[in-house]
Amino acid sequence: MASPHFLRLNHFEPDSRVNGPGRRAVVWVQGCTLGCPGCFNPGTHAPSGGQAVAIPALVDQIVTGPAIQGVTISGGEPLQQLPALLALLHELRARTFLSVLLFSGFTWDEIQRMPSAADLLAHLDVLIAGRYQAGLRQAYGLIGSTNKTLHFLTPRYTAADLQAVPPAEILLGPDGEIRLSGIDPLQWE
Repeated sequence: MASPHFLRLNHFEPDSRVNGPGRRAVVWVQGCTLGCPGCFNPGTHAPSGGQAVAIPALVDQIVTGPAIQGVTISGGEPLQQLPALLALLHELRARTFLSVLLFSGFTWDEIQRMPSAADLLAHLDVLIAGRYQAGLRQAYGLIGSTNKTLHFLTPRYTAADLQAVPPAEILLGPDGEIRLSGIDPLQWE
């Protein structure tokens, strides 16, 4: 069973412009059992990959990093670590006024049936829900495939805000690592 005090991360990016409106920190969780064919982030699937990060340490990274507008949580599947995710969301709410955008492969109906759904949704500004379907690929406005549903849970953002997000970016890490990010990231040939 996952610990509510630690979130298993694949990667943390302190400053991105393509994972939601404005400048955002991005938390990619590790672990996903949904198995969406054609998923463009398969490196996040193994539940034993990545590293376990204490929730207070992760929030410290977010608040002491660059000036940002919000946090985007993606994966892997964030809701498969729901107790730790809720701890992160509670800590963010207690310490910041940052917006929160969450990508989930679970559908809106599946999320509504989860025991902590009301608590989860109360801490989100935008939820993008549904399994990726390669045959319905869209890759526009943060929507990977047309079956995904978009839920604005506060008035903070509109569909136009999401459509204005650039499609991809190239990030250079402090160790020289090059990462590609976005809803339809560029591919190295």
